[in-house]
Amino acid sequence: MAQTILVVDFGGQYNQLIARRVREANVYCELIPYTKVEEKIAETQPIGLIFTGGPASVTEPDAPRISERVFESGIPILGICYGCQLMADTLKGGVGEGPREYGRRVLEVTAKKSALFDGVSKKSNCWMSHTYYIEKLPAGFVVSATTETCPVAAIENAAAKLYGVQFHPEVMHTDEGFKMLQNFLYKVCGAKGDWTMSGFVERSVAELKAKIGDKKVVVALSGGVDSAVAAALAHRACPNLVCVFVDHGLLRKGEAQEVDSVFRVEQGMNLITVDASAKFLGALAGVTEPERKRKIIGEQFIRAFEVAAEKLGDCDYLVQGTIYPDVIESGFNHSAKIKSHHNVGGLPAVMDFKEIVEPLRSLFKDEVRRLGFELGLPEHIVMRQPFPGPGLAIRVIGEVTEDKLAILREADYIFRDEIAKHGLDKEIWQYFAALTDIRTVGVMGDERTYDYTVGLRAVTSVDGMTADWARIPYDVLQSISDRIVNEVKHVNRVVYDVTSKPPATIEWE
Repeated sequence: MAQTILVVDFGGQYNQLIARRVREANVYCELIPYTKVEEKIAETQPIGLIFTGGPASVTEPDAPRISERVFESGIPILGICYGCQLMADTLKGGVGEGPREYGRRVLEVTAKKSALFDGVSKKSNCWMSHTYYIEKLPAGFVVSATTETCPVAAIENAAAKLYGVQFHPEVMHTDEGFKMLQNFLYKVCGAKGDWTMSGFVERSVAELKAKIGDKKVVVALSGGVDSAVAAALAHRACPNLVCVFVDHGLLRKGEAQEVDSVFRVEQGMNLITVDASAKFLGALAGVTEPERKRKIIGEQFIRAFEVAAEKLGDCDYLVQGTIYPDVIESGFNHSAKIKSHHNVGGLPAVMDFKEIVEPLRSLFKDEVRRLGFELGLPEHIVMRQPFPGPGLAIRVIGEVTEDKLAILREADYIFRDEIAKHGLDKEIWQYFAALTDIRTVGVMGDERTYDYTVGLRAVTSVDGMTADWARIPYDVLQSISDRIVNEVKHVNRVVYDVTSKPPATIEWE
């Protein structure tokens, strides 16, 4: 088992990013709620703890807290923002309210010698986001860095291996933040860097073999990156594997044919295609609320797989490509529920499978792609455009009908085709069209029209947890717009979404 860092969640917006940064440093970590700290310490024997930021104030009576015993355990601890303030307050220091500080600040390292800041420039940019600050140091601590507006930007008790920073080293806005995290992991915690994708494959295959053995397994194969990697991983472990592809009628243009060609013909997997489009569209008829769509699609997926499994006989396990952002956005620990994912929050309460197996549940999107390459999947599968399980149902705003789906398929195909023709497909993380429920007045061929508006969405990202809208050149946008309004019937207007995530999500529903 790889060495473990426990990232203790206090509800901050960057908590999953901290976990990603730790794993990028080739150190395994788990994100856990603060209420489970001592239990998880006993279970995992971690080499270090990282306390995240959070929206609470340690001065509030109901603020999230942990026992002082944790600080006295001898396990190295790095407190970030709220985690730093919690450390100071718990160890009899003082935390007070000051002016809100948000954004870039110049960090000045004042410590002559510090393992945390070893090799870090004396002055560099850091990212602040706080209202409270440390006004009294706990016994044994010293200030190791400051900013012009924050006299206690970092503290440490090197003898006790306790470190705290008021800023956020996990975000890209902190110039040398990753170096600081590496210093904590390697110079303070003694990490060996033994978290690798090859190691993950070895452990996951062993776990799947132990759990499933030679029992028959159904893999929910959508053709997307996540389900493809999950199928490839399960294929190594389970000799009795059947991949079931449900054509729910909500796919992109030509997608059903592509899935069959890639996975049955090229990859040689045992693939069964179930045409359930009529049932899906029937269940969605008249439904306009996004969460209801997701719940309906989630249930229909399971029902379709149950039918396939019944025909195959004695299929106890269902393998899904659920990944960590799916779990986060469906509600995790203290995180707000953003939306249900069809393969997480959208599952029905009663299913005929003995167990749902989600081997990628702890991985971020970039890790899934690395795993795909490790498993030998071709680039055109691993680097494929992310596509949500509910498919085009959440890109058709309002009620989903066959006519609307036909319009959207053509518009989306043109968008993706033009992006590829202009060589932007490797630069943009995800791009797609959405059919709004808005009709507007237009003029085409000297005639008045009253047709749909198509929205275009394109973002740059690493794992989908955060994203920025892509700066597509104007001439490319014009070419896309011209083609859509000329080639797709019932569309007379095209708009481009210039909202980042947050505050928006990537999908429109």
